[in-house]
Amino acid sequence: MFDIYTIIFLALAVFIFLRLRSVLGQRTGRERPPYDPYSSARDAMRPSPGDKVVALPGRAPDTQKSSEPAEPADRWKGVAEPGSTLAVGLDAIVREDKTFDPKHFVTGARAAYDMIVTAYAAGDRRQLKNLLGKDVYDGFDAAIKDRESRGETVETRFVSIDGANLIGAEMRGKTAQVTVRFQSQLVSVTRDKAGNVIDGNPDKVTDVTDVWTFARDASSRDPNWKLVATEAGQ
Repeated sequence: MFDIYTIIFLALAVFIFLRLRSVLGQRTGRERPPYDPYSSARDAMRPSPGDKVVALPGRAPDTQKSSEPAEPADRWKGVAEPGSTLAVGLDAIVREDKTFDPKHFVTGARAAYDMIVTAYAAGDRRQLKNLLGKDVYDGFDAAIKDRESRGETVETRFVSIDGANLIGAEMRGKTAQVTVRFQSQLVSVTRDKAGNVIDGNPDKVTDVTDVWTFARDASSRDPNWKLVATEAGQ
Protein backbone atom coordinates (compact mmCIF):
# COMPACT_ATOMS: atom_id res chain seq x y z
CA MET A 1 0.00 0.00 0.00
CA PHE A 2 1.43 3.40 -1.01
CA ASP A 3 2.30 5.86 1.72
CA ILE A 4 2.14 9.64 1.22
CA TYR A 5 5.86 9.93 0.41
CA THR A 6 5.62 7.35 -2.38
CA ILE A 7 2.68 9.22 -3.92
CA ILE A 8 4.55 12.53 -3.79
CA PHE A 9 7.63 10.96 -5.39
CA LEU A 10 5.61 9.40 -8.22
CA ALA A 11 3.82 12.70 -8.89
CA LEU A 12 7.18 14.52 -9.08
CA ALA A 13 8.62 11.91 -11.47
CA VAL A 14 5.62 12.26 -13.81
CA PHE A 15 5.96 16.08 -13.77
CA ILE A 16 9.65 15.95 -14.70
CA PHE A 17 8.98 13.44 -17.48
CA LEU A 18 6.25 15.59 -19.02
CA ARG A 19 8.44 18.72 -18.69
CA LEU A 20 11.19 17.11 -20.76
CA ARG A 21 9.06 15.42 -23.43
CA SER A 22 9.25 18.42 -25.76
CA VAL A 23 13.01 18.68 -25.47
CA LEU A 24 14.68 15.35 -25.69
CA GLY A 25 14.98 12.51 -28.99
CA GLN A 26 17.07 9.77 -30.44
CA ARG A 27 20.35 9.65 -32.31
CA THR A 28 23.73 8.08 -31.84
CA GLY A 29 27.15 9.69 -31.40
CA ARG A 30 30.02 9.66 -28.92
CA GLU A 31 30.43 12.97 -27.16
CA ARG A 32 32.55 14.59 -24.47
CA PRO A 33 30.82 14.94 -21.10
CA PRO A 34 29.15 18.24 -20.23
CA TYR A 35 31.39 21.05 -19.01
CA ASP A 36 34.42 19.50 -17.33
CA PRO A 37 37.12 22.18 -16.85
CA TYR A 38 39.56 19.61 -15.48
CA SER A 39 39.73 17.25 -18.43
CA SER A 40 42.63 17.58 -20.85
CA ALA A 41 40.67 15.82 -23.56
CA ARG A 42 37.55 17.81 -24.38
CA ASP A 43 37.01 16.27 -27.81
CA ALA A 44 33.77 17.15 -29.54
CA MET A 45 31.86 14.82 -31.85
CA ARG A 46 29.66 16.44 -34.41
CA PRO A 47 27.01 14.55 -36.37
CA SER A 48 28.60 12.81 -39.34
CA PRO A 49 29.07 15.20 -42.29
CA GLY A 50 28.44 12.22 -44.54
CA ASP A 51 24.78 12.07 -43.53
CA LYS A 52 22.52 13.07 -46.36
CA VAL A 53 20.62 16.32 -45.81
CA VAL A 54 17.12 16.40 -47.21
CA ALA A 55 16.83 19.01 -49.96
CA LEU A 56 14.26 21.71 -49.35
CA PRO A 57 11.25 21.61 -51.68
CA GLY A 58 11.68 23.87 -54.69
CA ARG A 59 9.17 26.42 -55.92
CA ALA A 60 6.18 24.86 -57.63
CA PRO A 61 5.99 25.33 -61.42
CA ASP A 62 4.02 28.39 -62.58
CA THR A 63 1.33 26.10 -63.96
CA GLN A 64 0.66 24.72 -60.48
CA LYS A 65 -0.34 26.39 -57.24
CA SER A 66 1.06 25.28 -53.93
CA SER A 67 -1.53 23.92 -51.52
CA GLU A 68 0.41 25.45 -48.60
CA PRO A 69 0.25 29.17 -47.76
CA ALA A 70 3.40 31.22 -48.17
CA GLU A 71 5.54 31.44 -45.06
CA PRO A 72 5.53 34.96 -43.55
CA ALA A 73 8.85 36.80 -43.62
CA ASP A 74 8.72 37.35 -39.87
CA ARG A 75 7.83 33.74 -39.07
CA TRP A 76 10.91 33.31 -36.89
CA LYS A 77 10.97 36.83 -35.46
CA GLY A 78 13.18 36.93 -32.40
CA VAL A 79 14.69 33.55 -33.29
CA ALA A 80 16.25 33.80 -36.75
CA GLU A 81 16.78 36.45 -39.41
CA PRO A 82 14.56 36.05 -42.51
CA GLY A 83 16.37 34.11 -45.23
CA SER A 84 19.20 33.03 -42.92
CA THR A 85 20.53 29.47 -42.86
CA LEU A 86 18.91 29.04 -39.45
CA ALA A 87 15.53 30.20 -40.73
CA VAL A 88 15.74 27.85 -43.71
CA GLY A 89 16.61 24.98 -41.39
CA LEU A 90 13.69 25.77 -39.09
CA ASP A 91 11.37 25.86 -42.09
CA ALA A 92 12.60 22.41 -43.10
CA ILE A 93 11.97 20.99 -39.64
CA VAL A 94 8.45 22.43 -39.47
CA ARG A 95 7.62 20.87 -42.82
CA GLU A 96 8.33 17.49 -41.24
CA ASP A 97 7.03 18.28 -37.75
CA LYS A 98 4.14 20.74 -37.67
CA THR A 99 4.20 20.86 -33.86
CA PHE A 100 7.77 22.17 -33.59
CA ASP A 101 7.98 25.51 -31.75
CA PRO A 102 11.55 26.89 -31.43
CA LYS A 103 10.77 29.15 -28.47
CA HIS A 104 9.22 26.30 -26.56
CA PHE A 105 12.16 24.13 -27.57
CA VAL A 106 14.68 26.63 -26.14
CA THR A 107 12.81 26.71 -22.83
CA GLY A 108 13.04 22.95 -22.57
CA ALA A 109 16.65 22.87 -23.77
CA ARG A 110 17.68 25.19 -20.92
CA ALA A 111 16.13 22.78 -18.43
CA ALA A 112 17.86 19.82 -20.10
CA TYR A 113 21.23 21.62 -20.08
CA ASP A 114 21.00 22.21 -16.33
CA MET A 115 19.88 18.64 -15.63
CA ILE A 116 22.53 16.98 -17.80
CA VAL A 117 25.46 18.98 -16.42
CA THR A 118 24.27 18.40 -12.86
CA ALA A 119 23.63 14.68 -13.43
CA TYR A 120 27.09 14.21 -14.95
CA ALA A 121 28.77 15.88 -12.00
CA ALA A 122 26.79 13.71 -9.59
CA GLY A 123 27.41 10.54 -11.60
CA ASP A 124 23.64 10.09 -11.91
CA ARG A 125 23.50 7.50 -14.68
CA ARG A 126 19.77 6.94 -14.33
CA GLN A 127 19.06 10.58 -15.08
CA LEU A 128 21.51 10.65 -17.99
CA LYS A 129 19.92 7.63 -19.65
CA ASN A 130 16.68 9.58 -19.97
CA LEU A 131 18.39 12.52 -21.65
CA LEU A 132 21.03 10.99 -23.94
CA GLY A 133 21.14 8.64 -26.89
CA LYS A 134 22.79 5.25 -26.24
CA ASP A 135 26.23 5.99 -27.69
CA VAL A 136 26.33 9.43 -26.10
CA TYR A 137 25.39 7.89 -22.78
CA ASP A 138 28.16 5.30 -23.17
CA GLY A 139 30.71 8.10 -23.56
CA PHE A 140 29.47 9.88 -20.46
CA ASP A 141 29.40 6.63 -18.52
CA ALA A 142 33.03 5.91 -19.46
CA ALA A 143 34.10 9.33 -18.19
CA ILE A 144 32.24 8.80 -14.92
CA LYS A 145 33.81 5.36 -14.45
CA ASP A 146 37.28 6.81 -15.03
CA ARG A 147 36.62 9.45 -12.39
CA GLU A 148 35.24 6.89 -9.96
CA SER A 149 38.25 4.60 -10.44
CA ARG A 150 40.43 7.36 -9.00
CA GLY A 151 38.01 8.05 -6.18
CA GLU A 152 37.40 11.58 -7.42
CA THR A 153 34.17 13.53 -7.10
CA VAL A 154 32.95 16.61 -8.94
CA GLU A 155 30.78 19.32 -7.43
CA THR A 156 29.03 21.60 -9.93
CA ARG A 157 26.59 24.38 -9.14
CA PHE A 158 24.95 26.71 -11.65
CA VAL A 159 24.98 30.37 -10.73
CA SER A 160 23.01 31.35 -13.83
CA ILE A 161 22.23 30.41 -17.41
CA ASP A 162 22.63 33.75 -19.15
CA GLY A 163 21.80 32.71 -22.70
CA ALA A 164 20.36 29.87 -24.77
CA ASN A 165 20.23 30.77 -28.47
CA LEU A 166 19.50 28.67 -31.52
CA ILE A 167 22.44 28.76 -33.92
CA GLY A 168 21.66 25.84 -36.22
CA ALA A 169 18.76 23.75 -37.48
CA GLU A 170 18.45 21.23 -40.26
CA MET A 171 16.97 17.97 -41.45
CA ARG A 172 19.37 15.06 -41.97
CA GLY A 173 17.32 12.40 -43.62
CA LYS A 174 14.30 12.10 -41.33
CA THR A 175 16.25 13.35 -38.32
CA ALA A 176 15.69 16.90 -37.13
CA GLN A 177 18.71 18.54 -35.50
CA VAL A 178 18.76 21.78 -33.54
CA THR A 179 21.93 23.36 -32.15
CA VAL A 180 21.88 25.69 -29.15
CA ARG A 181 24.64 27.92 -27.75
CA PHE A 182 24.45 28.11 -23.97
CA GLN A 183 26.20 30.80 -21.96
CA SER A 184 26.32 30.18 -18.24
CA GLN A 185 28.12 30.85 -15.01
CA LEU A 186 28.90 27.98 -12.69
CA VAL A 187 31.09 26.85 -9.82
CA SER A 188 32.84 23.52 -10.29
CA VAL A 189 35.48 21.72 -8.27
CA THR A 190 37.08 18.26 -8.30
CA ARG A 191 38.11 16.54 -5.07
CA ASP A 192 40.23 13.44 -4.50
CA LYS A 193 39.03 10.52 -2.38
CA ALA A 194 40.29 12.26 0.76
CA GLY A 195 38.14 15.29 -0.01
CA ASN A 196 41.02 17.56 -0.99
CA VAL A 197 40.51 20.00 -3.86
CA ILE A 198 42.67 18.94 -6.81
CA ASP A 199 41.13 21.18 -9.48
CA GLY A 200 38.84 24.18 -9.56
CA ASN A 201 37.83 26.52 -6.79
CA PRO A 202 34.65 26.18 -4.72
CA ASP A 203 34.53 29.96 -4.38
CA LYS A 204 35.21 30.93 -8.01
CA VAL A 205 32.51 31.51 -10.64
CA THR A 206 33.50 30.42 -14.15
CA ASP A 207 32.01 31.73 -17.41
CA VAL A 208 31.17 28.83 -19.72
CA THR A 209 29.99 28.66 -23.32
CA ASP A 210 28.77 25.31 -24.65
CA VAL A 211 27.32 24.37 -28.02
CA TRP A 212 24.94 21.41 -27.87
CA THR A 213 22.99 19.68 -30.61
CA PHE A 214 19.70 17.90 -29.94
CA ALA A 215 17.95 15.55 -32.37
CA ARG A 216 14.85 13.47 -32.89
CA ASP A 217 13.39 11.28 -35.60
CA ALA A 218 10.70 13.49 -37.12
CA SER A 219 8.94 10.44 -38.58
CA SER A 220 8.59 8.82 -35.17
CA ARG A 221 5.63 9.18 -32.83
CA ASP A 222 8.13 9.59 -30.01
CA PRO A 223 8.23 13.37 -29.35
CA ASN A 224 11.40 13.23 -27.28
CA TRP A 225 14.63 15.01 -28.22
CA LYS A 226 18.03 13.84 -26.99
CA LEU A 227 21.49 15.31 -26.86
CA VAL A 228 23.67 14.08 -29.76
CA ALA A 229 26.69 16.39 -29.76
CA THR A 230 28.52 18.81 -27.46
CA GLU A 231 31.47 21.11 -27.81
CA ALA A 232 33.02 24.05 -26.03
CA GLY A 233 31.84 27.26 -27.66
CA GLN A 234 33.75 30.42 -28.46
